[in-house]
Amino acid sequence: MDFDLSSEQKLLRDSIVRFARGELNHEVVERDRAQSFRRDLWRHCAAVGLLGLPAPEEYGGVGLDPLSCAVALEALGYGCRDGGLVFSICAHVLACVVPVWQHGSEAQKQRYLRGLCDGTLVGAHAITEPDSGSDTFAMRLRAERAGDGWRLNGSKTFISNGPVADVVVVFAVTDPAKGFHGGVTAFLVDRGLAGFSAGQKFAKMGLRTSPVGELVFEDAVVASDAVLGTVGGGASVFGTAMDWERSLLVAAHVGTIERLLNTSIAYARSRSQFGQTIGKFQAVAHKIADMKVQLEAARLLVYRTASRLTTTRSISLDAAVTKLFVSESLLRTALDTVQVHGGYGFMEEYEVERALRDAVGSTLYSGTSEMQRNIIGRWLGL
Repeated sequence: MDFDLSSEQKLLRDSIVRFARGELNHEVVERDRAQSFRRDLWRHCAAVGLLGLPAPEEYGGVGLDPLSCAVALEALGYGCRDGGLVFSICAHVLACVVPVWQHGSEAQKQRYLRGLCDGTLVGAHAITEPDSGSDTFAMRLRAERAGDGWRLNGSKTFISNGPVADVVVVFAVTDPAKGFHGGVTAFLVDRGLAGFSAGQKFAKMGLRTSPVGELVFEDAVVASDAVLGTVGGGASVFGTAMDWERSLLVAAHVGTIERLLNTSIAYARSRSQFGQTIGKFQAVAHKIADMKVQLEAARLLVYRTASRLTTTRSISLDAAVTKLFVSESLLRTALDTVQVHGGYGFMEEYEVERALRDAVGSTLYSGTSEMQRNIIGRWLGL
């Protein structure tokens, strides 16, 4: 399969790399230290189309196909050293914009998509709960009929963008007897709704500029038109979000892997020990060679999966394979980059220790590596 980029895709990649390097990398160390989410940077990203990559132009988006979205996110991951901002953008686009576009009514698309694409709104996706992370069947947040609407009670946790979100795709149990498939419904919930609040914001190991926290629902009543998709159809909405997220979020990881590879090459060529540059030592050269192998394999997997995202019924398998391989490749590359830099890699100012902290989360969010292996095993009939 030929994945040579078209002239338009090459132009897209180059423009995003230039934008990210020029606009998004100022004071990254300080922002990470302060765990600061910057709305001005969010709006800058919106101005160049990053917040609405796949959404149709009629709703304020760019209207890119999935492969072009992958190229764009790879460029963002390569050019932007703020891993938290990149992650927040991916969570917004793939787990909020895409479900609204794919499952929303015309009224919902008109109400939300333009704001989500132009940076006016920050989106979030809320399914994880304190006692049900990967186990979605253990979900406890309930939505009960309340006149013409629904009353929500319960909480969500570890919600990316949750502390700053203006609109959230929330999953709640509407029919406990039916379980996850048929008994869970997705709702669009606005900030400021009575009974809905952002709870604790968490301090975390990496991706510190991407705010993560709790969402609390205490007799929060939404109208019937807040249902995203159909009543009982939450599993379908969730499946769409996860297929897009697992397929394309890792495109940004590919860009990060390439940036870390180039950083390691430059350091290995300039750092001398025992009378020669450290790149001449086989132990160092082999680590960097492995980075190159993982980069090329990861990119091929991402491009292949992106190109099949809307055309194959086995996309959940493809997405799980891609997410597993690329996230673990990112983590290994980040660790090897620190190792190549030695003591300097452990220091904040060289910025590779932050890349390692950020990379650890890649094997946890959007389904842990263990969950991806479970999905692959099921597809193989195990």
